[in-house]
Amino acid sequence: MVQYQKVTVAGGGVLGSQIAYQTAFKGFNVIVYDINNDAVNQAKDRITKLKDRYQKDLNATQAQVDAAFNRMDFQSDLKQAVSEADLVIEAIPEVIDIKNEFYQELGQVAPDNTIFVTNTSTLLPSQFADVTGRPEKFLALHFANEIWLNNTAEIMKHEHTDEQVFEDIVEFAKQIGMIALPLHKEQPGYILNSLLVPLLDAAQDLFIKGVADPQTIDKTWMAATGAPKGPFAILDVVGINTAYHIVKQKAAKTGDQNAAKLAELLKTEYIDMNKLGTATGEGFYKYPNPSYEDPNFVKA
Repeated sequence: MVQYQKVTVAGGGVLGSQIAYQTAFKGFNVIVYDINNDAVNQAKDRITKLKDRYQKDLNATQAQVDAAFNRMDFQSDLKQAVSEADLVIEAIPEVIDIKNEFYQELGQVAPDNTIFVTNTSTLLPSQFADVTGRPEKFLALHFANEIWLNNTAEIMKHEHTDEQVFEDIVEFAKQIGMIALPLHKEQPGYILNSLLVPLLDAAQDLFIKGVADPQTIDKTWMAATGAPKGPFAILDVVGINTAYHIVKQKAAKTGDQNAAKLAELLKTEYIDMNKLGTATGEGFYKYPNPSYEDPNFVKA
């Protein structure tokens, strides 16, 4: 079994920052890479804010959260960021061209022994395996948002992934505090998103068709199922940027006019107004204390 000591997380967005900090919190040395200094500084801000969440939600001490942060470094130069990496976790936007370009560059600058994993939510590892230049050392490692609480890690190989690499990543997931969930066959959306994405798609479809507003749709789901959040509250946690990229890709691929209309709405009425969800304090709801947490939200 390989022991990964040095981990690079590529992409310091909402989930990338969480993956990086959780990994450092569990004792690993972590480098966070992003495309420029502005993006790197935004990642630092996100991670700094995670300290309070770890203290509140996990009862972590000040010394623990500071020690985790001190195990981290930040880079905007990819070659430097991966020069000693045992493992690179990719958490960049859900755009095929962006991922292809990233893996082409990564394969050229990373050491030959470095393992690559993708955190893609909707795409398959086999779509990028060849472009990495090391298909046997490439697979998917997918996390849920708010990783320190929703601690699932779905590990999905493709047909050319080396079995030992697959087993090593399963063990790594356990080492960083995850419930390791191995998948032995490629499945778009893994387990979690195979269940969740149809719900989110249906909710957004109802909204864009004008059937009901997001709060009414959420209230319906919560009241009828007992769920603590409705689909639009979940989208706020996932991040509206992520939802936008997925629905924009769907519109381009299928010509779905409702998807195109939804993508435009998410861009102009949410993203352009910095309403990205919980990360910015506003999305479909305002944070902290969103209205769906009010006990009266689902009452008659």
